[in-house]
Amino acid sequence: MSSTGQAQLRQQLQRAGYLADEALATTLWLARTLQRPLLLEGDAGVGKTALAAALARAEGAELVRLQCYEGLDMAQAAYEWNYGRQLMAIRLSEAGSNRLRETDLFTRDYLMERPLLKALSTETACVLLIDEVDRADAAFEAFLLETLAEYQLTIPELGTVKARQVPTVILTSNGTRELSDALRRRCLYHYLDYPTLAREMAIVREALPDADGRLVEEAVTFVQRLRQEDLAKTPGIAETLDWLRALHGMHWSALPEDMTALLTTLGCLLKTREDRFAIGEDRARQLIEGRRTVGVAEKTPSLTGVT
Repeated sequence: MSSTGQAQLRQQLQRAGYLADEALATTLWLARTLQRPLLLEGDAGVGKTALAAALARAEGAELVRLQCYEGLDMAQAAYEWNYGRQLMAIRLSEAGSNRLRETDLFTRDYLMERPLLKALSTETACVLLIDEVDRADAAFEAFLLETLAEYQLTIPELGTVKARQVPTVILTSNGTRELSDALRRRCLYHYLDYPTLAREMAIVREALPDADGRLVEEAVTFVQRLRQEDLAKTPGIAETLDWLRALHGMHWSALPEDMTALLTTLGCLLKTREDRFAIGEDRARQLIEGRRTVGVAEKTPSLTGVT
């Protein structure tokens, strides 16, 4: 393995605003080097989708996104024939003297590209994001296998379309259902967990360099402790950043002693009625006091462990 290539990729991602640890950067580098898809699993909000967007920005590549959902089929994911245009061609043929053959109607001119076909057809660098693949059904997974293994797509009326330039393929899964062994075998794999305290602080400081250091430290620690609660929707990194932006915009330099003021901002972190009412004044104060009574080593974590 080229440690130089891995390090360069990591630096490119950082310049694009994404702090990847060594393990993630290495797996992504291997996926690109081996021309294999990368399957990212992890809870919602840990940065899976953001990685694909950052990689596209870092390389100046086009980001093609396929958002998966229950009932997704080939017409939405890969291609669809332009039936309206085909019908018009037939009527024009009937009105004129030229005779239109059936094969004339099934050419690329009448084909509407959806994300999979678009990613295979582009002649420039491309990152194909197949987002939340676990939300699609097993039948769609089976359809994906040809594209993931061979970087090609078979269209019965037209033939096999091979990638003009192999895209970087990233699949994400939140683990709502188990994916098939066939799909997993075709991908490299990485599990993306919530960041450590030190790494999340580094992410926030990268995104909000003007925010007060004490505010960043206290707010991130609060979120880290909040994730240990029994919540319906655990706040992710995006929620942490939203909250810090809100607190910074309110010109706070630290978390306030007034819990009423603090609770008015928790809509940035807590996204269900149950979670919002579970974290009242008393629990919020306990989370903050737990942070403020820890030892010095935890209060000011070393960033040497940030990767």
